[in-house]
Amino acid sequence: MSEVIKNRYDFVFLFDVKDGNPNGDPDQVNLPRADAEDQHGLVTDVCIKRKVRNYVMLEKELKPPFDIFIRQEQVLNKIIDAAPGEKIQQRQESLCNTYFDIRTFGAVLSTGDKGAGTVRGPVQFTFARSEDRIYQAEHSITRCAVTTEEDAKKQESREYASTFGRKTTVPYALYRMHGFISAIDARRTKFSEDDLKLLWKSLINAFENDRAAARGEMNPRKLVVFKHASHLGNELSGRLFERVKVAKNAELPRGKEDYTITVDKEKLPLGIEVKVWPEENLF
Repeated sequence: MSEVIKNRYDFVFLFDVKDGNPNGDPDQVNLPRADAEDQHGLVTDVCIKRKVRNYVMLEKELKPPFDIFIRQEQVLNKIIDAAPGEKIQQRQESLCNTYFDIRTFGAVLSTGDKGAGTVRGPVQFTFARSEDRIYQAEHSITRCAVTTEEDAKKQESREYASTFGRKTTVPYALYRMHGFISAIDARRTKFSEDDLKLLWKSLINAFENDRAAARGEMNPRKLVVFKHASHLGNELSGRLFERVKVAKNAELPRGKEDYTITVDKEKLPLGIEVKVWPEENLF
């Protein structure tokens, strides 16, 4: 492993969706998530973290120190209890050394017979929010096959046996997510320079191996990284985020060309360095 990061980072991640559901809401019959007051689209931080974890699983093949703690068929209490060490701090260190997502996002490890307390991760995401209001389109779909003999008998009288279902999509939306990386918390989990490069790579490739008919086309459009010279930071994150501006070029956006994304690099605060993907390489 490389050395632990020594700088604070703030970043803006912009991605879009076309004719897909980026993050369904189970409380709203799986409609694309939206702000109930202004109808802007939402994608939860948990959704994006899942895609990051999935990419790391594929690239690193679950081999330490890049194993993934939060994944399907994982019995968490068994792993927590099996972590070596008599003290909570020792078990936390062992788990952080093994699992990329604990080093990165943190984890609640207080369950099980032994427990290992709670680890605060250095990397935090906000919800992603669409630049404009979204339209939650609903589509009727049909299928010619049935799942039970009962359904088959009900459809015997029809010329073409079919059943109906629903599919929901967003015609097009550009989403914006903010992120924060703490050098202070990185010291505790040993989040390293290699981990940081893998995080950038995971965000950019988050949708490439996560294709599904329900999600339509999802693509990263811009990743803007602000690096602070200080471990505590050289400027307020909110002021840095204001330097990333999105202008609408069409009344009804239906593609990436209907938005212009600009990054103000003029008169940057002392100690702030900015890199922008895809114009610049981040890993």
